[in-house]
Amino acid sequence: MTFTRQSMAVLAACLLSLTALAAPVEIAGVKVDDPLELNGTKLQLNGAGIRYKAIFKVYVAGLYLGKKAGTPEDAIATPGPKRISVTLLRDIDSNELGKGFTRGFEDNTPRTEMAKMIPSLIKMGQIFADQKKLLAGESFTLDWIPGTGTVITVKGKVQGEPFKELEFFNALLRIWVGPNPADWRLKDTLLGKPA
Repeated sequence: MTFTRQSMAVLAACLLSLTALAAPVEIAGVKVDDPLELNGTKLQLNGAGIRYKAIFKVYVAGLYLGKKAGTPEDAIATPGPKRISVTLLRDIDSNELGKGFTRGFEDNTPRTEMAKMIPSLIKMGQIFADQKKLLAGESFTLDWIPGTGTVITVKGKVQGEPFKELEFFNALLRIWVGPNPADWRLKDTLLGKPA
């Protein structure tokens, strides 16, 4: 079999485009994988962006789903495993992080649901309180794994037992994509809109 220059160029272009598809996205110096595998399921990066507090960059977050979702409702309704990844861009006290989670829960969860989730919220708060401080460059993930629950991994180590209720993961997801998100620009980028 002989290859012409043209066929070699086409082959090279195809290989380059395949390599680009599997290459991580870089945001503020943080490599965000796309795609990744979670519990045997390939997840694609739905979107990623920077969480700002005033003018300061706090962290890079990424949302991974089995299929693309452009609205909060679609992201929540997407079946199968899901991941929220967070990589810090500055040092943060775990108490500050815990307060942010609690505020995000309160701002985006109906009161009737909130009451049922208080024990899980306290348990999650303790997981982050045990960390004392998270440093720039360190990361954590919040994974929904059907049949297992929400698994929290901090600095590469699974923390505690999974949270069994899907409603708990959905409440976590609403911190970023709910009606009163932590950062509106980040909400848009997590839902696949350009920054």
